[in-house]
Amino acid sequence: MSSVMKTSYVNGEFVVCQGTEDILENINPSNPSEIVDRFARADEALTQQAIAAAKAASKEWANSNPQLRADVLDRIGTEILERREELAKLLSLEEGKIFKEALGEVDRAGRSFKFYAQEALRAVGEKYNSVRDQVGIDVYNQAVGVVGIISPWNFPIAIPAWKIAPALCFGNTVVFKPAELVPSSAWALAEIISRSGLPAGVFNMLIGPGRKVGDTIIRSPDVNAITFTGSEGTGRQVAEIAASRLVRVQLEMGGKNPLVVLDDADLETAVDVALQGSFFSTGQRCTASSRVIVTAGIYDSFIKRLEEKTRSLKIGDAAKAETDIGPVVDSKQLKQNLSYVQAGLDEGATLLCGGEHLPSEEGGFYFTPAIFTNVTSEMRIYREEIFGPVLCVLKVENYEEAFAAAEDTPFGLSAGIVTTSLKYAEDFKRRSSAGMVMVNLATAGVDYHVAFGGNKGSSLGPREQGTYARQFFTKVKTTYQLA
Repeated sequence: MSSVMKTSYVNGEFVVCQGTEDILENINPSNPSEIVDRFARADEALTQQAIAAAKAASKEWANSNPQLRADVLDRIGTEILERREELAKLLSLEEGKIFKEALGEVDRAGRSFKFYAQEALRAVGEKYNSVRDQVGIDVYNQAVGVVGIISPWNFPIAIPAWKIAPALCFGNTVVFKPAELVPSSAWALAEIISRSGLPAGVFNMLIGPGRKVGDTIIRSPDVNAITFTGSEGTGRQVAEIAASRLVRVQLEMGGKNPLVVLDDADLETAVDVALQGSFFSTGQRCTASSRVIVTAGIYDSFIKRLEEKTRSLKIGDAAKAETDIGPVVDSKQLKQNLSYVQAGLDEGATLLCGGEHLPSEEGGFYFTPAIFTNVTSEMRIYREEIFGPVLCVLKVENYEEAFAAAEDTPFGLSAGIVTTSLKYAEDFKRRSSAGMVMVNLATAGVDYHVAFGGNKGSSLGPREQGTYARQFFTKVKTTYQLA
């Protein structure tokens, strides 16, 4: 536990703590009596200071040398990767992700910054001949201005990285609010960024509640764009406020992702894909495959093998090497998981295994991965995003019925199919309405250098990550000149 009170980062400095009246205690979900860090919460006034600092720094940073931006981003990425084990331990401690998964997340964050270090040097533009004689046309991209970034708790360093890095890369200044459940990873990232060579005001980080910090960012007339990842309900509120202000918005809001398993699938591949996509990271991923749709010919053998492997998973302290699945993030999430299990039972589904709070001496928020069978498409556990390791298995007769079931959702983030048939694989990739489609792979595994995002109720606005990030973080300008 750190004995130092940590604070927000505004205008090139960590704010001096003025008192102890509003303190956030960051606890370890594997051992809730352990306090990882203490933070002085930011308020509306400090948030306004951060926005003002970002606005003041905006024009100079937008016109900065691209090599300067590339060097800054590369230094950030390098330090993240050099400190990968330290940062992964911290992430695991505050969020409950097992160390191996935390290490992968830290690596992804570092690689994201290094990717955008190179992207900063790839200035793109277009030159056209006008339909009018002796007139030339140039089309190019410019920074949007001040970008408000609001990130969730389930990927406390990777998601901030893939938002902050492109924002800075394309010449924007940043006001960043991390989730209060995971402030330590955000603070560590801010500390690295603070020594990267960025001018004061270009990057600001505020640790505080959404009703004060987040709401101030979203409503400020000096914030030119908002990128948000979180719940669908909050995302809709963000969209409404952004629309009323006529500013651009980018939303990632979750999913209820299907995994189709066909009769011709390799059984072990199918079970491993379902297990990884549904239960790893404690099911706390917007890309998790929480609906598995299985055709009749393989159904019985699939269910039997899935139950065996699920029961063999080791649930426990995220810091222990033998642990397969750590705790859920907090007591609220644990209660939500348990309430959905009860809802499934009340609606007539069969709980094949799991779905229980696993007691421990330390009082960790442990929840055993649950498999429901005899599920119908009308049940809440089948339709609503639970955000925990609760898997519904739906039995169907054939591919067309499976495809129709996969599409039967208001979400459209990720979808997967396990099959050895090229015909069905290609058809599923082409016809699926999801923004990302996986074949013989878990729905939750994505790369940092390509587009990320969904359709329908999962996402709004341009895609995140890769070269597609330019679409959100820049505005297009067209200029005409008489030759």
